[in-house]
Amino acid sequence: MSLNLAWNNEQQDKEITEPMIAMLEQLLNLAGEAEGVADGEVALTFVDDDQIHELNRDYRGIDRPTDVLSFAMNETVDEELDIIYELDEDEEMEEMPDVLGDIIISVPRTILQSEEYGHSFERELGFLFVHGFLHLLGYDHQDEASEAEMMGKQEAVLAQAGLTR
Repeated sequence: MSLNLAWNNEQQDKEITEPMIAMLEQLLNLAGEAEGVADGEVALTFVDDDQIHELNRDYRGIDRPTDVLSFAMNETVDEELDIIYELDEDEEMEEMPDVLGDIIISVPRTILQSEEYGHSFERELGFLFVHGFLHLLGYDHQDEASEAEMMGKQEAVLAQAGLTR
């Protein structure tokens, strides 16, 4: 098995090139290896500020645009029902990909932040993608210690891919 990236760029205007996607796939595999995640799928969508603002407001209650959002599929909720599949004797269950979740990246924010920090669009895109991936795995940055841990992991993966500041 392996980590797979499914992506969509129909919701904003900047071209996302094949080399950019190849870079993100490399980052996904480096981050997965670092975290012991050998297989699964991540859905990545590139959006504009209006779309990410709406998602941030509707799902997080924060009424402003942001740079990246992550929606993990493997989170469990106490009230969540188990899905039970019943198959006939001669039927086999098709292997379902382990969907880790969705990452949504605002391309206008990525451009703005790359300019503000003085590095390339690709470096900022990679940073936001790895950041979103770590959120899918349950990492957060609510306090100084967890932020330092998350930043360290992000920078280590980016350095492995040659995406330093």
